[in-house]
Amino acid sequence: MPTVFYKLENKRVETEPEETILRVSLRTGILHAHACGGNARCSTCRIFIINGLNACAPRNSKEQALAERLHFGSDIRLACQTTITDDVEVRRLVLDDEDLELCDQQGKRPAQGLVGEEKRLAILFADIRGFTPFAESRPPYDVVHILNRYFHKMGQVVSRNGGQMNNYMGDGFLALFGLNDTADSALRAVTAGLEMLVAMESLKLYLDRTYLRSFGMGIGIHYGDVVVGAMGSEDLKRETVIGDSVNFASRIEAANKREGTRLLISAETYAEVRSRVQTGKEVRVALPGKSGEYTLHEVTGLK
Repeated sequence: MPTVFYKLENKRVETEPEETILRVSLRTGILHAHACGGNARCSTCRIFIINGLNACAPRNSKEQALAERLHFGSDIRLACQTTITDDVEVRRLVLDDEDLELCDQQGKRPAQGLVGEEKRLAILFADIRGFTPFAESRPPYDVVHILNRYFHKMGQVVSRNGGQMNNYMGDGFLALFGLNDTADSALRAVTAGLEMLVAMESLKLYLDRTYLRSFGMGIGIHYGDVVVGAMGSEDLKRETVIGDSVNFASRIEAANKREGTRLLISAETYAEVRSRVQTGKEVRVALPGKSGEYTLHEVTGLK
């Protein structure tokens, strides 16, 4: 029987009649990304044919349509559609250790069920810069795959610094610091913001290599009072926060775009961390939905 040799795993596997390369991978325990379920509606299962291109069956109509849309060369094939008649050697293009960890994630953190409690928290908003041009040329399943990878990477940073991812809004998210441990919550939020910018640089390398495009991010942090509670209908209730401080943090994040910065914090946050951070710009800005002007500080590092 024809065989598939997986370059990254250094593993050779026999195929069954009319079996796609993706099915070979899954049957033999190779975790092979396939965000759309193997229906040629995304490109996450794509492979590079190192040797044996002539042994691959011609592209079917679904694969051909996606290949034309994404300008694939002849040696880039969708594993979910490709069958072989002789031995081939392949390398998967969208699967690394971080993708494996992302695919293995299961379960969700349950809401804590608070009726309503006022707390002073550090509120971090983050949003992607330049995502629309990146996404408009990608299949929807690829866009979801990349967003999940982005949220996963940033969630790891937030969790490592004692925060919690609280809400996702398109390509942005809200994270809270101080829900369970109020000590140094402002500093932990700022530290997380700086680490997120570093994590974003490594993600940009992945995006450049895999998709030949990339994007950036902006972060805003405010330290203030909010009401924390479990909100929503009985079946969809989850913990969330409300209050002017939440809106303020969102406006701070948006100011990065106008000021040419990546991480801005409010004066209240700066008062908590000023002895521990390095700063760049100090700006006075008017924020949408807020009266007057506000002083914001650009954070460039830790002392």
